[in-house]
Amino acid sequence: MNFVVTARKWRPQRFDEVVGQEHITATIKNAIKENRIPHAYLFTGPRGVGKTTTARILAKALNCENQKDAEPCNKCSNCVAIQNSQLMDIIEIDGASNRGIDEVRTLRDSVKYAPTKSKYKVYIIDEVHMLTRESFNAFLKTLEEPPEYTIFIFATTDAHKVPLTIISRCQRFDFRRIQLDKIKETLKMIAKEEKIEIDDKTLTTIAKKADGALRDAESYFDQVVSFCQGKIDSAVVAQMLNLINEEVFFKISDAVLDKNFKAVFEVTNTIYENGWDFTDFLDGLIEHFRNILSVLITNSSNGIESAENYKKKYLEYTDKFSESDVLRLLSFLNKSHQEIRFSQNQKIKIEIILSHLIALEKTNTISEVISSLNSSDTPKFIGEQKEDYSGAKLTGKKKALLVNNSKPQNFSQQSSTKIVNSPPTSEIKSAILAELNFDGVVDKWQKFVDFIREEKGLTLAPALQSFNLISLSGSQLEFSTFDEQDKKLFEMHENYIEKKSEEFFGRRLKFNWITKKTQIKKSDQKITAKSQTSADPFEEVILNELGGQKIQ
Repeated sequence: MNFVVTARKWRPQRFDEVVGQEHITATIKNAIKENRIPHAYLFTGPRGVGKTTTARILAKALNCENQKDAEPCNKCSNCVAIQNSQLMDIIEIDGASNRGIDEVRTLRDSVKYAPTKSKYKVYIIDEVHMLTRESFNAFLKTLEEPPEYTIFIFATTDAHKVPLTIISRCQRFDFRRIQLDKIKETLKMIAKEEKIEIDDKTLTTIAKKADGALRDAESYFDQVVSFCQGKIDSAVVAQMLNLINEEVFFKISDAVLDKNFKAVFEVTNTIYENGWDFTDFLDGLIEHFRNILSVLITNSSNGIESAENYKKKYLEYTDKFSESDVLRLLSFLNKSHQEIRFSQNQKIKIEIILSHLIALEKTNTISEVISSLNSSDTPKFIGEQKEDYSGAKLTGKKKALLVNNSKPQNFSQQSSTKIVNSPPTSEIKSAILAELNFDGVVDKWQKFVDFIREEKGLTLAPALQSFNLISLSGSQLEFSTFDEQDKKLFEMHENYIEKKSEEFFGRRLKFNWITKKTQIKKSDQKITAKSQTSADPFEEVILNELGGQKIQ
């Protein structure tokens, strides 16, 4: 017996055997059971996913003499004749070679003749989008009101090329790409029946190369079996199909963790020597880091289309990368993808891209940086005349800026830390308490107002701007204001202001509002540095009402 390719030999003969299109086969079977059969179908979807196969099974099911559960028996004379393409009532037409108006007129004239043996006369038109516009127009009336015994089944890979007037007269079914796992299961079953040994890695390689088309996968399967002559090796298969070995992607991600720049030139030489396409390599690398991101977010490898041994390797990255770092890597690779497409020397361009990729440092979140600062055992001080985030000046050894003593590290370790405005340590607080006096509060009052303005700028900050500071006794800060509305606003936020004063000055201040009369009695006390600077009324307004500062 002559050899029959796997795609034909293992073509499904029942709805239940169609792979990956259960949403379509279930609908058609229910329609047959309830006798709700439309006169026209439109099957659309990618190549090799079962459109023509489903059309033939539908033709058999409609004309089967022993139909059971809406499935063809594949044993009666009609089923056998349809399988052998010998039944005159089932007409298959290639739309690409019969696209003219004359062929459509011939088809339209033949529709009026009743079926010779079957219940239905079924026309299966493949690649229907290839018909000319005139052919579609000549077909409209026949398609809208065909004889009750006539059924049209159109199949196409480009539904957008089919006129809407045709689509509106059909029941449309969209076939989808077949999942990688389903393709692997089908090939594994075929290999078992054919007594061919094949491992999971090779099945994954074939299924990924097929890109969702089962017919393509079965064609590659035949090719692999012939090439390997019974001993199928995944490395040989990848070489035969010119597929990039996934190990090179893991080599790059490991190099990112270890800052191994040498791996860049090893990988690019491997790509060049094997004749792999550099653009395909970059596409694969983007998918590789996407898989790492999937593992980090879901803590599972179920969302990855890869061999089982590689899925385990992806899970090992769970504690080595962070989501933000992988997103930065993916963003960089996506931008680089456009550059390499127009590069004259793609090998050098890839080396530059990978070198930049490995050079990217890990970034910590603000909370991680603050946590690392607070956990430091021995704070280090540098400089002589520095201020902390509140602006408090320190003396002696405490006249310094607190910095983190860690150095920049790699992705797999703690990364370099950026200096941030963290809360003062106990040592710095003690220095602030020792030096905090009324003059210090007056000098820093504008900065305190700006500090409040960051959170409540539109309400509270203008009120604090109008305060007249009178004196400081311990933690008791006396002030006055001539605006009754500002006083009410202060009373509403008194606890908040006191809390913020502790964050800013290092001491929780108690605010005591003094009436106008009491303020006059205290004329012998120190009023406020700003109000005593000048007798000029305009200068006083600028300083007290508009929050200005006098420059010495």
